[in-house]
Amino acid sequence: MPQVMEFKLPDLGEGLTEAEIVRWLVAVGDVVAVDQPVVEVETAKAMVEVPCPYGGVVTARFGEEGEELPVGAPLITVVVGAQSDTAGAAQAAAADAEGPAAAPRPLIGYGSDHARPARRRRVRPVAAAVSAPPVAAAPAVAVPAAPAAPAGPVPVISPLVRKLARDNGVDLRSLRGSGPEGLILRADVEAAMRPVAEPVAAPAAAAAASVSAPQAERIPLKGLRGAVAEKLSRSRREIPEATCWVDADATELMAARAAMNAVDGPKISVLALLARICTAALARYPELNSTVDLAANEIVRLPAVHLGFAAQTERGLMVPVVRDAQTRSPESLSAEFARLTELARAGKLAPSDLTGGTFTLNNYGVFGVDGSTPIINHPEAAMLGVGRIIPKPWVYQGELAVRQVVQLSLTFDHRVCDGGTAGGFLRYVADCVENPAVLLRSL
Repeated sequence: MPQVMEFKLPDLGEGLTEAEIVRWLVAVGDVVAVDQPVVEVETAKAMVEVPCPYGGVVTARFGEEGEELPVGAPLITVVVGAQSDTAGAAQAAAADAEGPAAAPRPLIGYGSDHARPARRRRVRPVAAAVSAPPVAAAPAVAVPAAPAAPAGPVPVISPLVRKLARDNGVDLRSLRGSGPEGLILRADVEAAMRPVAEPVAAPAAAAAASVSAPQAERIPLKGLRGAVAEKLSRSRREIPEATCWVDADATELMAARAAMNAVDGPKISVLALLARICTAALARYPELNSTVDLAANEIVRLPAVHLGFAAQTERGLMVPVVRDAQTRSPESLSAEFARLTELARAGKLAPSDLTGGTFTLNNYGVFGVDGSTPIINHPEAAMLGVGRIIPKPWVYQGELAVRQVVQLSLTFDHRVCDGGTAGGFLRYVADCVENPAVLLRSL
């Protein structure tokens, strides 16, 4: 006997509460196997392929590409059971979806890929047409009313769109949706908000403005960009940060790297050498490898260095984390930086790859700049910034010479240490950059 199973957006961990549909991997009528990925979603952390725990025929899917869904919202329904019965149920469902709206619909969401369960539509469910017993979590829903109808259900499925309209006083029944079957989208609500948000001008001025002035572009602060914004805002609200910086002669460090890479074997990056210097400096100044527990009013010094590093991608700035960096050699660090950077640019980082950092290394010199005052990656206590390494005039052994100079900056949480500790850390890093032999004493 076939059975209808509803698969909901699962909890993806790391405190994530919603995800955006990037790409559907199955269509209605497809046969799926247990644990087969059915949709690719983007969270505030990473791109994730979501596998379905049921095997059978897909009879409905919910949400369109680009739409955000909260955790627990339906993704797809699958008819599982005997092969012939399952196929028949799927064909009946597809025929019902393409037919006139007068027939009762057997499963939630039939007739459109954008439907929602009755509890979200607040529409009375209708009787099921499939012989399989209905799923308690997936009642059937009626066809949404046409956009122009004065009564009946409002053609909007996203709870985020409903909330946006409610918070801004927009009457959804007065809107004509631009989506499939008159579906009201976020853009429709935002368009209705603009006349309210913009100041009222004199008739002549308003007429002139409507002809000559372009409309401001609105970019939703969501997904990765929204998560970054929230984290940076929280860092500035909670952490009393301070920054100190110093110029360092990196000529000897660059020469040491060239000598390492002259022998056979994997190449070692400048970032890996700087990371190894950081882990040695943190061993001497463990105050900077810590976090503040506000609830307990305690500073927590952490035993391992999970080193985050800034990586710019098409999706924006990401901070992958190298676990137990203090145990790794420059060669191992180079390989791990390369692996995580490739995953970041491909959008394949797991949420666990982007969390749990204890200290961050930020190489903004790749953007052609010398200095910065970065915001600490909350809840960490410090971040080392590295500018570009370029030839500059420098007094070397009592004479003016052209040397490879870099600016180093340390932004730190003033609650975990004072300026003396921060200055000692930064000076040790600069000494290792100027004379790599200093690092050998710590190895």
